[in-house]
Amino acid sequence: MPINSFVDYPMSWRLDRHELTRPIYLSLARMLERDITEGFLPPGTKLPPQRELADFLDINFTTVTRAYKTCELKGLLHAVTGSGTFVSTNAVRSVTISRDRVPVECIDFGLVASFEQSNFMVAEAARKIAGRSGLERLFNYDDPAGLPHQKETALRWVQPLGIEATPEQVAIVSGAQNALTITLLALFEPGSRIAVDEYTYSNFIELAKSLRIKLVPVAGDRRGMLPEELEACCRAFEIQGIFLMPSCCNPTAIFVPNSRRQALASVIDKHGLIVIEDDIHAALMLGSTEEDGIPMYSLLPEQTVYICSTSKSVCSGLRVAYLVFGETLRERILRAIYHVNVKTSSLDAEIVTELIGSGRAHDIVAYKKSLAQEANDLFARYFPQPDDPGHPLSFFRWLRLPRPMHASRLESDLLVSGIRVFHSDRFLAGAGSSDNYLRIALSSTGSLEELDRGLRILRDNL
Repeated sequence: MPINSFVDYPMSWRLDRHELTRPIYLSLARMLERDITEGFLPPGTKLPPQRELADFLDINFTTVTRAYKTCELKGLLHAVTGSGTFVSTNAVRSVTISRDRVPVECIDFGLVASFEQSNFMVAEAARKIAGRSGLERLFNYDDPAGLPHQKETALRWVQPLGIEATPEQVAIVSGAQNALTITLLALFEPGSRIAVDEYTYSNFIELAKSLRIKLVPVAGDRRGMLPEELEACCRAFEIQGIFLMPSCCNPTAIFVPNSRRQALASVIDKHGLIVIEDDIHAALMLGSTEEDGIPMYSLLPEQTVYICSTSKSVCSGLRVAYLVFGETLRERILRAIYHVNVKTSSLDAEIVTELIGSGRAHDIVAYKKSLAQEANDLFARYFPQPDDPGHPLSFFRWLRLPRPMHASRLESDLLVSGIRVFHSDRFLAGAGSSDNYLRIALSSTGSLEELDRGLRILRDNL
């Protein structure tokens, strides 16, 4: 029998103990998941303390702990030291961002595309390759990590970014999201903890959730993640890795200066963390800031996986990314590549190789930089933000809202008005925040005129 009477005691979550079946912790976890997904426990709800719930249900304290932990690994709950356990902000809805279910007439500020007006140059390279002899060599299972000449070209592409590696330390995979999946499967297990920025890439949040990997948000400022906050998190939690997008953090567009990168590297090295460095914008940012960013890979080569996708810099539809890794990680990465992909399309990789080798990839980058500059200048006219730390050539902007607004309702209202945008709640790695932002993709419209029309609608609605 319970030690205390709960007749008039207020509890945020009550359930009938007679519904529990063995094993009790799994039954309790299923009931908790059910009440969260059906809306009985809204996001942000503080759950009863574990000892309190154990007393109420007349079960063992460790049983409740295991049930909470099971739901935490699914991304349904998050614990705040000293405050309790809460229903996660994104516990129910998926925050994955794609082009699915977007009305044709809608102006899309949600998905960060890649200024696809440049795809005519990609088509030229594809036609050139199609006319060559020996095309059939691209259509077999050989060289699952990429053909030798393609890997050599990959190294030439990343070398100006500060990456020095051997062909044995590079692999060609099917885009950045594929690279992230491979890295998590190769180097982490369910229950692992990875440190991330408080606001981080939403598709990485969903990927970690599906693999039962816990993301630990680390506070930052206008120069990126704070080293002292990372140190505190490493002391408080058993953290195995860290995810960073230093050249242009998604969604905040922050460029992390080299002094901050070096300070973070010191903490990372001290605690032996594996670094996942998603640097998909590096080629586009090169030479556009006071200093070019030092990759974390060059600071910590043996514990870093460096991801250089060509989706933004060259062509999104080809789905090609270069994965560079330390020698100590090589065997696990290659094994995961084969298990996940068997092999990335050699034809896609050959088109990118042709573009880089001919110099057309640099023409595409220059063209996209000019389009990004025009788009950012236009955005600044509608939404001047003199204190915005975002990269000046970012494909997206981070817009502070003038007042608190309900996230899903705001997104729905703006969709009715003809534009799709995403609220900052979609990018939260942990607890809810009192801050309210919108991430505005500038690279998905077909023309500057369409971008202008969409920004006018957004301004008028806000």
